[in-house]
Amino acid sequence: MTGNEIRQKYLDFFEGKRHKVIPPAPIVPLNDPTTLFTSSGMQQLVPYLKGEPHPMGTRLVDSQPCFRSEDIPEVGDNRHTTFFEMLGNWSLGDYFKKEQLPWFFEFVTQIVGLDPARLYVSVFEGSSAASRDDQSIQIWQELFKTTAPAASNSVGFDPQVKIYTYPAAKNWWSRVGVPEKMPVGEIGGPDSELFYDFGEGLKLHEQSAFKDQSCHINCDCGRFMEVSNSVFMEYVKLEDGSFRPLPAQNVDFGGGLERLAAAASGNPDVFTTDLFTPMIQTLVQVTHASYTSPDHQQAMRIIADHLKGSIFLIDGGVTPGNKTQGYFLRRLLRRVVLKLRSLTNQPLTPTAYRQLVDSVIQTYQPVYFANLKNTQTLTDTIVTESQKFEKTMAQGLRIIHKTPADQITGQFAFDLYQSFGFPLELTEEILAEPGFKVDKAAFKAEFTKHQERSRTASQGLFKSGLADHSDAIVKYHTTTHLLHQALRQVLGSHVQQMGSNITAERLRFDFKHPQKLTDEEKKKIETLINQKIQAYLPVHKTIEAQDQALKSGALAFFREKYPDQVSVYTIGHDVNKDWYSKEICGGPHVTSTGQIGAVKIEKETAVGAGVRRIYVVLAG
Repeated sequence: MTGNEIRQKYLDFFEGKRHKVIPPAPIVPLNDPTTLFTSSGMQQLVPYLKGEPHPMGTRLVDSQPCFRSEDIPEVGDNRHTTFFEMLGNWSLGDYFKKEQLPWFFEFVTQIVGLDPARLYVSVFEGSSAASRDDQSIQIWQELFKTTAPAASNSVGFDPQVKIYTYPAAKNWWSRVGVPEKMPVGEIGGPDSELFYDFGEGLKLHEQSAFKDQSCHINCDCGRFMEVSNSVFMEYVKLEDGSFRPLPAQNVDFGGGLERLAAAASGNPDVFTTDLFTPMIQTLVQVTHASYTSPDHQQAMRIIADHLKGSIFLIDGGVTPGNKTQGYFLRRLLRRVVLKLRSLTNQPLTPTAYRQLVDSVIQTYQPVYFANLKNTQTLTDTIVTESQKFEKTMAQGLRIIHKTPADQITGQFAFDLYQSFGFPLELTEEILAEPGFKVDKAAFKAEFTKHQERSRTASQGLFKSGLADHSDAIVKYHTTTHLLHQALRQVLGSHVQQMGSNITAERLRFDFKHPQKLTDEEKKKIETLINQKIQAYLPVHKTIEAQDQALKSGALAFFREKYPDQVSVYTIGHDVNKDWYSKEICGGPHVTSTGQIGAVKIEKETAVGAGVRRIYVVLAG
């Protein structure tokens, strides 16, 4: 069964269980200051998992494109990718363990066709925070009752046993990790992971640090692949450090589409699934290298993953740069250039890049690129960045190869980064063959000393990573609505939101406009916003059908990203008339504009052709 078939059958299966299909969130989150990328399906659902009613109901399902920058160094084996799709289903205080586990078991065995004898599960073994997850164990025991054990065996692993318990580090989920790290008020709970056994011989073929050790389902030797995780959010942390059961218990399920496709094919290499083969085949064609060659395989996996991730990021509005999302896009593309050099020893032509871009677009066209009218921008962005790095890479390589080993210091690596744009992992990869090692601690010290990027380009933009509902964030979020309407009122209705980023210190707002704002225009916009703040206009929230909301005048320039039932925030005395601003949005917001205080436009700059960026700060 292909990946595309699995995705659709999954959505159909849970629709049959009375779930509503919700649209995937953008890969670059809209108005979310806490993270750079959408890295899981539950990200857009956090307010609803914490109790806010979802406009689509209590049973939801989707397939979410995700990007995890922390996985960049892991790419190259048979299963790690930076870009992937996560199949998700959620119960918001509706069903729980006795429905979730049998439903997914039914899906993977009867719909996808996985052999139950090759399936194993892990559950939470218990801790001082919460007891062992005996309910999940009992459910799995019943499901596995008639399952014949796999034929293979190995030291330390008993195939007769289908259920294994692990501590919180493996089988507990919260946004910050194990129970001890959870702040007061944070929700979390035990989870149950499902693994597929590809067979004992596999561990001999993967370059795993665990391949010669005793095997178990979490040993990471390459034999077992985790394909899904059912999270049961049933606890909230109290002030005394203890945990209390939530009044409404939630299910948060995530399943890796690429990994399920690999299991369905019986091949543990996700890069041989239909979600990658068109790109791999094109890569073989343009480089004249062989994917089956051990000397080429890792490089081709990295190129295929990084280019696919880059295409989705560029389509999501990211451009290569030195900060935030642009920094990670640049890292991906520069690593692509380095790996291509190891295959061909010469740059790819723009035509070859265009072929690779087209192979990805064709794979995902009906699902994620249906509205894409021109792929040239994608190709041009990749080619321009690649050519730019090619020019400096040759100089950097010459310096590296003529530098004595005892001079390869953290300072040296940082100088390469500053002068030639070599991220640390590129320098490490280049020096791997001579056996040199870079002092990572010294590099990081120099990095922190000279730039603030270590703070702004991490996955959590705030120190706590949980500042999404602070007073300042809520004020800034509401201000985006006032700013958007003021821009349209002063500059014209052609103004459209292109994205925003909010921190505790400022609001950044990108919008369509052909030229620089004059001082007079900026003054008019700032004055207009402050007038609406001083008018203490109420902020109303309503749940409406998307079409009806749009007919009533609500703005939604990311229309395809919203479900059929949407949250509408109206700023004004009446939601039907005499309102100033009306937008489809997910929140959070103040209840009255007067709570904002006052704002000041700090600066306004260009982002690209026809796109401007404005910065606003709270002034009181």
